[in-house]
Order: sequence, then C-alpha cells, then structure tokens
Amino acid sequence: MTTQWYPIDRDSLERDCTIEFFIAGGPGGQHRNKVESGVRLIHRPSGQVVTATERRSQYANREMAFERMAARLERLQHVDAPRVPTRPGMASRERRLQSKRHTSLTKRRRTTAIHRDE
Repeated sequence: MTTQWYPIDRDSLERDCTIEFFIAGGPGGQHRNKVESGVRLIHRPSGQVVTATERRSQYANREMAFERMAARLERLQHVDAPRVPTRPGMASRERRLQSKRHTSLTKRRRTTAIHRDE
C-alpha cells in the first residue's frame, strides 16, 4: 500500500481545499439560522470532507474546519512502525514453566487432601 503525502500547512490547505458555506441550523438563534455560518472543506487531492457548524461565527467555523482537515490528513498519512516478531528467551520460558509447576503442585495438594479424609 502506498500512502500519498499531502502538505498540512495552512497555505497548502487553503490552496488545495474547496470552501463551501451553508446555513448551519440548530441552536443559536436568528443569526445562526439565517446566515451561512457553516463551513465545509473539501480537500480536492484526497477527497476528504470536513464540516464545522459549532459556532455562530463563520470565521471561527472556518478556522475549526482547517484544524480538523489538518488533523484528518495527518491521521490519514500516519504509518505504523512494522511489528518485529520476537520469541521469549530461555530465562522467561523457565520462569513460566516454574510458575506452572508451582500452580500444578498447589492444585494437586488441594485434591489429595480431600481424598485423604474420605
């Protein structure tokens, strides 16, 4: 899988995104219900879409949308480090077997004590 790298600085995002304004709706009164304060960003190269409608201010929503787009692109481009499979060492194997022997002995002692009383 090849990951395409997109710049996430503000200038690049403004250049690569389409900004749409819409009526957000919801609580906030007349200002929010009659003014296009909702902001939708569409990142053209990747097709990612984010919206921001929390504030009554279009400016605040635009800032929030750009922050979300940067975070989403960063998350999209994140590459996990490959897992290196390991095997337990001899000392840890021996400790685990010793613990199992101890548990087994404890359980055997419980059952033999019951049978002796019969």
